[in-house]
Amino acid sequence: MKKFVSLILVSSLLITSCGCKNVFKLENVSSEVTVTETAEPIILTNKMTETERSKVSKHELTLLDEPEETTGSEPSEHKVQIAFHTISLEEMKKSLEEHKDELSEEEFKQSSEFMEEIEKSGKDGYDYPFLFIVDGKDVQHYIPYSAPDYDGGYFKYTEVITAEEGEPVVEDNEFENIDEYIEYIRKVDKDKGYSDAQTEQDILHFQLAADALKTGEYEKLDEEAARDIFNNDLLYSSVSENGFYRKEWEYDREAVEAIKDYVDEIDIYDEELCRDFVVHVTLPPEYDASRSYPVFFLTDGIWRFGNVPELRKLMENGEAAPVILVSLWYSYNFPYEGGVMRYDDLVLRKQQMLEFVTDNLMPYLGENYNIDYANSTLYGHSDGGVFTHYALFKSDEYENQPFGRYIIGSPAFWGINKDDNYENVTINRDLKDYGYFMRNEKLNKKVFLCGGSQEDPDYADRYNGQDSTLQGLEKLKDRLEEHGADYKYELYDSHHYQYIPQMLSDYLKSEYPN
Repeated sequence: MKKFVSLILVSSLLITSCGCKNVFKLENVSSEVTVTETAEPIILTNKMTETERSKVSKHELTLLDEPEETTGSEPSEHKVQIAFHTISLEEMKKSLEEHKDELSEEEFKQSSEFMEEIEKSGKDGYDYPFLFIVDGKDVQHYIPYSAPDYDGGYFKYTEVITAEEGEPVVEDNEFENIDEYIEYIRKVDKDKGYSDAQTEQDILHFQLAADALKTGEYEKLDEEAARDIFNNDLLYSSVSENGFYRKEWEYDREAVEAIKDYVDEIDIYDEELCRDFVVHVTLPPEYDASRSYPVFFLTDGIWRFGNVPELRKLMENGEAAPVILVSLWYSYNFPYEGGVMRYDDLVLRKQQMLEFVTDNLMPYLGENYNIDYANSTLYGHSDGGVFTHYALFKSDEYENQPFGRYIIGSPAFWGINKDDNYENVTINRDLKDYGYFMRNEKLNKKVFLCGGSQEDPDYADRYNGQDSTLQGLEKLKDRLEEHGADYKYELYDSHHYQYIPQMLSDYLKSEYPN
């Protein structure tokens, strides 16, 4: 029996968060903000594809529903699909040399001998299985039989996990045999909050994948097609088809119960991002379908929908004018998992995200609600602040104009450059205005910049010589002032995210006065 160590390259992970407190500093270099009067209402063109249209669904709120137990009923015949990636000998030798200090002499010798065997066989490299799909669901655990000549006994592998504070941590795991590993899977699933039925389904899928790899009885997936699957929601749906990840949402149940009859829930799919999203549309008190309302659009719905009851209460109490509150997050079948998808979509793939919001989601909402787009607000914080900054300065390049106002909260500009471990990713590193003022003389949008006065130390270990969060925010303020933009700037006595609830309430009352 051979011991085999899998060497996994660790991808960088950016975690951002959200949240609010007392006003610390206020600068306003613009005239008093007033509601924009438009002679003609803005009409948006819906650019959803037929596939996207076929998948959209508007219905009652289901966030409060308890996930149904997985029945455990499995198909009598199982389908196993496996995708392989060829690792060249050159790559293997380079990786082995880089990780030499992490291996024992015996492990290094065995890995070297394995490469020699491949070279003698005349092969260019080793076909490594990187994606296992059983009955249409991804297998989320390491398959020991991926290692050459593994016989079911001792094995060791390296994995990357997300610590409580959101940092990626590399861990070595050792097991005497498969049975011990299965017990480890049970413990991991229990820690995640899986039900017994979900855990047993998870283990069954693992065993089916492992057996198929040993026997060769599986369907081989084309690598390119597999990578498309790897990037869509299938990857995250192994045990969550009944909305299991509702439990990750942060909200006061009683507060949401009180407004649930005024909330529409929309399931919507974006073909380009390969993502399923859930949108919550909360209607204001005494909603009149014949009347036009601004939309207050909140990214990060997993947290921000929890602020909606309080924001709506401000309207009920007459402290703010009626607006439609909209929040966006991923489907209940998606786990948060340290914000990896969030960073991918709000930072790395912000163009595709903006196209989804601008050309799909907001026009769809306009077909179902009477929206005053010119006075609608787009909010984002941290990575979301990077996104709203991008959305603001790229807005002129779109036919559709769904927002007249933008909130840029604690933008993590320093995170844009942290893509060293992302292959084939092109990042526009212009943190000024993406050429907006080369294309336009004036910014015709209203902007609110905000942050926490105490937040710079929160992510000091990630700046790597770049501007801190507040330094980036100050430079953006100066840029807007230089061009005579209509903006407000406010710092709260807070760390990175704690100020958000108070800020949202303040904004609603000041920008949408009753």
